[in-house]
Amino acid sequence: MKSLSPVLLVLTLFATRCASETPNVTGPPIQTHAELVDFFFEWRNFATPSMNDGVPDYTPAAMSVQYAALPAWQARLEAADTTGWSTSEQIDWYLIWVEMNGLDFAHRVNRPWTEDPAFYVWFYPSPTDVPEREGPNIHGAVELPHYDRPLSAENATEIASRLRNAPAVFTQARTNLVGNGYDFWKTSERSILEQSTALKSFSADVAAAHPDLAAAALEAEAASDSFAHWIAEQLPSKTGPSGIGKDNYTWNLRNVHLLPYTWEDLVLLMKRELARSHTALRLEEHRNRDLPRLTKMASAEEYDQRFHAAVDEYLTFLENEAIVPMKDYMEGALRARVGQFTPSEGLRGFFSEITYRDPLVMRTHDYHWIDLARLREEPYTSPIRQTPLMHNAFDSRAEGMATGMEEMMMHAGLLDDKPRTRELIWVLLAQRAARGLGGLYQHGLEMTFDEATEFASKWTPWGLLPADGATIQHEEQFYLQQPGYGTSYVIGKIEIERLIAEYARQQNGNFILSEFMDDFNRAGIIPVSLIYWELTGDKSMLNEALRVP
Repeated sequence: MKSLSPVLLVLTLFATRCASETPNVTGPPIQTHAELVDFFFEWRNFATPSMNDGVPDYTPAAMSVQYAALPAWQARLEAADTTGWSTSEQIDWYLIWVEMNGLDFAHRVNRPWTEDPAFYVWFYPSPTDVPEREGPNIHGAVELPHYDRPLSAENATEIASRLRNAPAVFTQARTNLVGNGYDFWKTSERSILEQSTALKSFSADVAAAHPDLAAAALEAEAASDSFAHWIAEQLPSKTGPSGIGKDNYTWNLRNVHLLPYTWEDLVLLMKRELARSHTALRLEEHRNRDLPRLTKMASAEEYDQRFHAAVDEYLTFLENEAIVPMKDYMEGALRARVGQFTPSEGLRGFFSEITYRDPLVMRTHDYHWIDLARLREEPYTSPIRQTPLMHNAFDSRAEGMATGMEEMMMHAGLLDDKPRTRELIWVLLAQRAARGLGGLYQHGLEMTFDEATEFASKWTPWGLLPADGATIQHEEQFYLQQPGYGTSYVIGKIEIERLIAEYARQQNGNFILSEFMDDFNRAGIIPVSLIYWELTGDKSMLNEALRVP
């Protein structure tokens, strides 16, 4: 793929590095897709930090060795002979390419292991709704949802062993963390303390069945508390910005997420969606001015009845309106997300405020969980696409489709007899545009973290997103940690709309939604510009991102 040489900026950045610093990366030339798959697994092994007694090595020496070797891996991929490969096979090549760019960006710009204490969270008790946990996260962290419950004795022993590595993880972190970004340090203390709370709760949950695991969790809690205290001690000395700057943000958009935009473009698009959502909401409210407002569910019985009814209604709509090919696993994926009623005299979290008014709305966003069920039940033929992309490069597809389904299903008729519920669609879009702009402004060095949360709160309707509330506090922290993610919900939706437009145009008036959805789903949870190429044969969206004429 010699045409890509101009955009492989990393090769030029490191061409002058001392040859003695670069480990030898050799292997046979890549000439077939099967050889590319083999290379992919070699690459993933390289990109995974080494483990020393159960602790991942992010020390300066280890990271220097990894970074020095990266250009050789990129050169080997660049030298692949893709002559005669299908579009699908070429797309797999790009998936490895963006991962390499992501690792370069992590070393050259983001450096979470030196900048962000929250990178070292070691215990995650809740599942994520995308293929790989959001954000830069330390390799080897305990993902409790990966274990079947109730825990077997074998799994309990494994988790206990891994939790007992927490003190060593945090000891290494104290040495690695040399960053000066005030907002990273300010928000990280909370993340580590939340980990402590989760560990204490987990210990209580397993104490009867697995006392040694409970003890290990308490040991990890103590280490976590100590680490949080250390973070608080360092905070007064931190004075720098935590954002990466506009140019770096644009590079990441184009070369990791394959989006054809600059930082400035995203600000314009997000402002447009923010204004559109507010205007649409006010028009809906005007039309509904003589109707009673939605009221929140008030009991566990009402919660269970309305949630399960919403799942039934949504599945029936998808089937009767031929929206998407129906699969047996879809119902289970949606039922598993019902949860349980939580009493509250004040505001719950933002999304609960939406759901407690009408649970049908967020069933559309639960396309996330259908995606994950499909990943398990209908594995992709390509092992590369079956493996979640590093650096959250899937975000425009995963978050864009889940967000897009909200408005698309409304337009398809799901809420025709629920005029007040339609208002919630616009409240959701406004919140996502406002918080996405907050993330952009943080990275553009135009707002601090606190200013971003205040901005998002100001522009979210109905007062449902207080600036000091947990929802926006966690969201703006995460968008600071993972550049590009905060806008992926809205920008991904826009890109998918662009894909639908071209796909439908090519059908010459014979567009069938369920066929599009089937093709779209089979393409994988990968950057939308690559799906666009696969489904339309048109490479223009990718070329725009890479600035290829």
